[in-house]
Amino acid sequence: MSLLDKEPVKRAERFLKDFDQSLEVIVLENSARTAQEAATALDCNVGAIVKSLLFKVKDGFTLCLIAGDKRCSLNKLKKIKNEKDISMASAEEVKTQTGYTIGGVSPIGHLNNFEIIIDNSLERFKELFAAAGHQNCIFKINFSNIQKITNGKVKDIIE
Repeated sequence: MSLLDKEPVKRAERFLKDFDQSLEVIVLENSARTAQEAATALDCNVGAIVKSLLFKVKDGFTLCLIAGDKRCSLNKLKKIKNEKDISMASAEEVKTQTGYTIGGVSPIGHLNNFEIIIDNSLERFKELFAAAGHQNCIFKINFSNIQKITNGKVKDIIE
């Protein structure tokens, strides 16, 4: 069975194709579980790798899309959400909410709807690379289109 036949990858691919037929899932020979592994496999700047981080907020969840060379600021996120108590979602919560396993969490095609916030430092790159449902699957997209496809709000959320 090809990685492209796995349900989470097919879900991400369907979402991509519904948005733009020219976008496609790329299967990497090596794992792209971490931003550094993805950058090495793609021979690109680690900052162009989109990290999808799910946070638990009082009223649900928020997905933050962060540049691979940056760290999400919990303090900035708390101010934006006007919440005192925000924490990283557990691996089980990530799987239940997104339908993806950590290391392959895509910014698109989630099982549930939640707010998406995009790190404004991703604007530096002409091309971005994000997970497509498996740690060996990614897709290439530009900043404008990642905003459109995720309906994400662009904010300063990095340390």
